Amino acid sequence: MTEAKNIQKMGFVLIRNFALMSYASAIEPLRAANLIAGRDLYQVKPLSFAGRSVVSSSGVAVDCEDAAANAKHFHTVFVCAGGGRADWEEAAPLYPALRRLSREGVRIGGISSGAFILAAAGLLNNRDFTIHWEHAPVLREAFPDLSPRQARYVLDGDRITCGGGVAPLDMMHALISERMGSHFARRVSDWYLHTAIAEPADPQRASSAERFGTTHPALLAILEKMEATIEQPLERAAMARFAGISPRHLDRLFAQHLRSGFLETYRQTRLRHARRLLEQSPLSISEIAFATGFSSPAHFSRAFKALFDRTPGECRR
Repeated sequence: MTEAKNIQKMGFVLIRNFALMSYASAIEPLRAANLIAGRDLYQVKPLSFAGRSVVSSSGVAVDCEDAAANAKHFHTVFVCAGGGRADWEEAAPLYPALRRLSREGVRIGGISSGAFILAAAGLLNNRDFTIHWEHAPVLREAFPDLSPRQARYVLDGDRITCGGGVAPLDMMHALISERMGSHFARRVSDWYLHTAIAEPADPQRASSAERFGTTHPALLAILEKMEATIEQPLERAAMARFAGISPRHLDRLFAQHLRSGFLETYRQTRLRHARRLLEQSPLSISEIAFATGFSSPAHFSRAFKALFDRTPGECRR
């Protein structure tokens, strides 16, 4: 009986099109911990609304128990999501169950875009948290009062959030260390050849130099500023002043390092952001047009079709 009480029940609420890699990176360290300890330290339960089988983004189906009926006595419950807006909206019936679990003292977590669902359920107010970098703009648009950190994972008391991908390996190392000590957690990580354990605040993405393919400091500063000023794009002269160079030198940098012009690069940055909003956010096409710095929905639609060869409406459908 005592041993059974020492088992931590870990629930994973799976949302349609969840990322299988994120899920596996979270549950596999728990399985290895049981094997290394020679006894059950953790019990993993996949959960879903009404106990339906859930299909991952890679097409693998996972049988689940009913989250509302079977989440009693859990130590931690994670919401594991990927996908986009339509998938997240299907999770709305789970909000009351998640809030009830929180009131009962269950630790609540979100993996990848799971934090969006926690935010929609009202469970991230005044909390420190993170979300996968691709979904962060959508969350900010939907919940302007919330500000996710671009960290690999964040532990904030009874809230745990993680960017997804392979970052759950780092998060689980921390949680196993918390319970079993760092030496034991290291043995679990070694099991998966996970030798480079990241710190919580380590970045989710490659450096700007790696992403943009250039190491020129002024050009990198401009490209990062472009990503930060999507809603209110800066003029070429203002951007040159920001980087401490002349407008003519700015043009030379774009031509030499990116084989593209300043305006075209800026437009593509805004349109790629718009595409993510179309796929993932509940914003209307008109709202997305203005949120990405276009003067009208018609202007936005023409620019979008020119780059992606389909209209914003076709992209949303």
